[in-house]
Amino acid sequence: MTAEGRSKEAPGGTIRILFCTPEVSPFSGTGGLGEVSGSLPAALNGLADNKIECRVISPLYGNISDEYRKDMKFLGCKDIPVSWRMKYMGVFSLKRGSVIYYFIDNEEYFKRDGLYGYYDDCERFAFFSRAVFESIEFTGFIPDIMHANDWQTALVPVYQDAIYHRQFMSTIFTIHNIEYQGYYGTEVISDVIGLPAGAEHLLEFNGGANLIKGGIDTANVVTTVSPTYADELSYPFFAYGLDEIINRAKHKMTGILNGIDTKTYDPAHDRYTAAPYSARSTAGKKTCKEAMIADAGLPDSGTPLVAVISRLVAAKGIDLIRGTMDGLLGGRDFQLIILGTGDYEYEDYFRYLESKYPDRVRAYITFNSSLSHKLYSASDIFLMPSKTEPCGLSQMIAMRYGTVPVVRATGGLRDSVLDCTLGDGTGFVFENYDMASFADAMLRALALYNDKSSWNALVKHDLKQDFSWKKSALEYVKLYERTAQK
Repeated sequence: MTAEGRSKEAPGGTIRILFCTPEVSPFSGTGGLGEVSGSLPAALNGLADNKIECRVISPLYGNISDEYRKDMKFLGCKDIPVSWRMKYMGVFSLKRGSVIYYFIDNEEYFKRDGLYGYYDDCERFAFFSRAVFESIEFTGFIPDIMHANDWQTALVPVYQDAIYHRQFMSTIFTIHNIEYQGYYGTEVISDVIGLPAGAEHLLEFNGGANLIKGGIDTANVVTTVSPTYADELSYPFFAYGLDEIINRAKHKMTGILNGIDTKTYDPAHDRYTAAPYSARSTAGKKTCKEAMIADAGLPDSGTPLVAVISRLVAAKGIDLIRGTMDGLLGGRDFQLIILGTGDYEYEDYFRYLESKYPDRVRAYITFNSSLSHKLYSASDIFLMPSKTEPCGLSQMIAMRYGTVPVVRATGGLRDSVLDCTLGDGTGFVFENYDMASFADAMLRALALYNDKSSWNALVKHDLKQDFSWKKSALEYVKLYERTAQK
């Protein structure tokens, strides 16, 4: 049966989802979106009631390893339109666990060193968004819902609205970070994206073409990656100029908090860490701390170990750390390890801090996955004072390892960390984005660390928190059921 002729699933039947993403772990990724794309579909397919069949489609990037390529099956190829051009599209499939993945091949667009940041990104992802539809004749998988993610696939709901008009097919568009919008000159609408005459308004915004705006306007449902972020996007500070568009779409917006891969991040079975531990027995965490400190060449001082694992950019609150850390180190006894890369000014600051406090600070200006596991397991306190944070995964990972987070109450940080100052809670939360508020939260954490009984209880409490994808997957099932009935 053709896509146009597919009948809608009967109530209670399996809903077929095609998860459209520019990156998917473990094949490709630059951050949280790749982890979500690698975890959520598997969680959906793993639910006992079999209500959802979710498959994933993503570009076949040149740096996807032969480990995965050798098991891929070639399904077919043809030339597809990118505005007035015809471009080669190859389609491959791979089953891994419970998920079938489709990969779109075009070496001109995707055989490159990185995923994004190229002059022709608009054309590359216009091609991919067309391929999402054109590949169906080879995959045979006709979805009830196409679930697009971020600006790179925002054209999927736009093309469904303006070109394909597939009967009984709905679209969901998820905003993972609205700061990155896919904003181009209006010339791309006809010359690259290829919208028909009369459909230009779907993308036109503030004198240019805005892909996320188009996705928001045309999708049947719009989601974000936490309930608080869904609310925050109504305000100009958070919406990066799209608050008017967001508020116009409020009736179809919802926020669902991301989860984490609890198999990858599991202190009881982590191959990267020095010793296993859990809420039942936390002794291994001390071993992990001792090993990390030794590897870093720091003295075993018995003081709190504070960690920063982050992109070193302003949005992550690095300004607050830079403005307060020298004074905090001068007035309190603790050790600090930083892992991450970013803006040169922040990288240089942490190098300076290490040179000033050689027995208390280490700055690893790099990205190293195995080292991040070691640092999560070894640390006592985790700093994440973000200015904005749509969801955030690091604070959940930290708690998964019994490392107590210090966070600002924004986006997913507000939704996932409960302040423990007055009793039950999981971390230390501050409201105002200023150095005094951050320093106060940091000092509260350091003070509680000295109360060993209370601190150990907090660590065990955090280790028991459930940030698996199962809870989030159940929320997505409800969303898919409502969307499929529209």
